[in-house]
Amino acid sequence: MLSLYVAACSTNEEATTKAQTPVDQLSSSALDSLIKLYPDSIELFIKRANVRLANVFGANGYDPFVEDAARAFKLDSNRVDVRLLYAKALLYSPHKIAADKINSKRIFQSVLSKDSTNVEALVGMANHYGIDQNVEEAFKFINKALRINPKYRDAYVLKGSIYRLLENYTMMLSSYETAISLDPKYLEGYFYIGSYYEWKNDPKCIEYYTSAYNINPKDPDVIYPLAYAYEKFSKEPEAMKYYRQMAQADSSYFLAYFHIGSLKQFTYNETDSAFYYYDLALKFQPNHVESLHNKGLLYEQIKDPTNALFTYAKALKINPEFAPTKARVKELKGTTLRTIK
Repeated sequence: MLSLYVAACSTNEEATTKAQTPVDQLSSSALDSLIKLYPDSIELFIKRANVRLANVFGANGYDPFVEDAARAFKLDSNRVDVRLLYAKALLYSPHKIAADKINSKRIFQSVLSKDSTNVEALVGMANHYGIDQNVEEAFKFINKALRINPKYRDAYVLKGSIYRLLENYTMMLSSYETAISLDPKYLEGYFYIGSYYEWKNDPKCIEYYTSAYNINPKDPDVIYPLAYAYEKFSKEPEAMKYYRQMAQADSSYFLAYFHIGSLKQFTYNETDSAFYYYDLALKFQPNHVESLHNKGLLYEQIKDPTNALFTYAKALKINPEFAPTKARVKELKGTTLRTIK
């Protein structure tokens, strides 16, 4: 087993630094390197799983966490912390099947049968009841957890999520605000609050998306809501800045190119640049209907109806019911017929 302090470095100076770094203070990249050297270290897999869980954004973002939790469970399925980690992984996995949910609940119940005060297991059970829409039971377990530990962040997160489903937005915001006050690096909390304000057409969302960005400024999935909010609230230079950052963080992130193209087309009236960025978006996502549609509009703008119709045809082949494109095709064909007559 790997000791609490680790060293795996190429130089004496690096070795000294790493030797003085506890496992729970290692960066994600350092953990990646060490796991390659110590592939059977349960401590490293637990730590990386928790780091990945803390930085999850979106359903598919759970996959790396699930992989690490499963690996830790395979190494030692008797440790309580590992069992709880694995139970969360089974529950949070975007690919879970019914058996995974059942096994997850059994693990939480097993832990509670031996320690009824385990707040992690209590909130795990509450999560199961929340998913089953048994709100009364969910709050019963949440409140029991908070009586034991009033500062347990995940209890407030779950409360916020349940209130969101109940459309009690005042209590939802209060719960999420409490969660991020207890854990200022809780990424998803800022998005939950930010998305609410965006839904309400309140530019206050930018404040919360910025906080999330400051936690993880290199993840394009984190940058995107901030860039889009700036665009939505007519702050185009700021939006352009962050869309470019998305493309720098991931050169294949087609939505960055699409939005830059859209700004070039509709805000800055730079036709050639708009074509360029739509083509980049389509290079990485050939089936992106919106990029094809906007290219068609550009062809119309430069008085090239033949290429406009050709591009619209591509869009409709992908999505025959895309209303904006259908409307433009109808208009163009009508104009052509009137011209012939």
